[in-house]
Amino acid sequence: MKTRLSSYLYLTAAMTSVGSTVIASRFATNGLPPFTAVALRFLIATPLLYALMRVQRVRWPRLAARDVGLLVMQAAAGGVGYTVLLMEGTRLSSPLDAGVMLGTLPAMSTLIAAVVLRERQTARDWTAAAFATLGVLLVTLTPGRAMSSMGGLLGDALVLAAVACEALFILLNRRLVVPLAPLAQSTAMSGLGFALALVPMALEWRSAVSWQASALVAIAYYALVPTVLGFLCWYKGSARTSGTEAALFTAVAPVSAVLFSVTVFGETLTGTRLAGFALVLTGMLTGALRRRSENHPVTSAECTSVVDL
Repeated sequence: MKTRLSSYLYLTAAMTSVGSTVIASRFATNGLPPFTAVALRFLIATPLLYALMRVQRVRWPRLAARDVGLLVMQAAAGGVGYTVLLMEGTRLSSPLDAGVMLGTLPAMSTLIAAVVLRERQTARDWTAAAFATLGVLLVTLTPGRAMSSMGGLLGDALVLAAVACEALFILLNRRLVVPLAPLAQSTAMSGLGFALALVPMALEWRSAVSWQASALVAIAYYALVPTVLGFLCWYKGSARTSGTEAALFTAVAPVSAVLFSVTVFGETLTGTRLAGFALVLTGMLTGALRRRSENHPVTSAECTSVVDL
């Protein structure tokens, strides 16, 4: 019982750190362009993740060219694409609304799998997607908001695009012929993310870059806490729990993001926002329970997605 409780605490800590990325993303864009912020994040995280690989004696598997290409695509979507879009989205929109959007990941995965990959989904999948979609519509299309804040709507759209990138990362993982250990894949995603961000970063440096202390602290936090520590907590917690149990804890991420937004930025949790958030959370929990047995293990993609978030 004590072991199970400690596992739950580790999973809660991991998902709480994921929720805090909404706050870190807002501060990281203070004077720094997005690709520069992303490159710095992965520059800090990659050597630490590689050191963990060495300590735990995790080896790289032999990969075919197709799998290498899939890893590059995953890093572009789940690493660079997700972080850049989240940073730009939180800069334009409310951090509280962005926190609600984080909960749409299961629904977004269902939509992309069905529309793009032509995979058959269950009634439970579509029910989860419907709840999440209604919640997002309730939050973003509040009467009068479109007229008063087009920038906010654009920010919400960018955050949803970020979630779509993360969903694409998870779905691409199914196409890997040789599965990677979670720590090896996390290290690969971080290293490839840094490499992919270098060219856009160089283009950003043609204009003046403001190195504000708040942005640098936020980036260091993003790299050390959600990326490295978040992975360790999630992997340690999920190692002793079933897939169903671990999946349910992903609901902590949007909850913590909303609470952080209210605490740090003084956001107002109105009745409409609360109702939308409740619908998104219902959809997320419904999606987390789909097609999972009590002995279903947590996959590499589920562990690695913590690093990308």
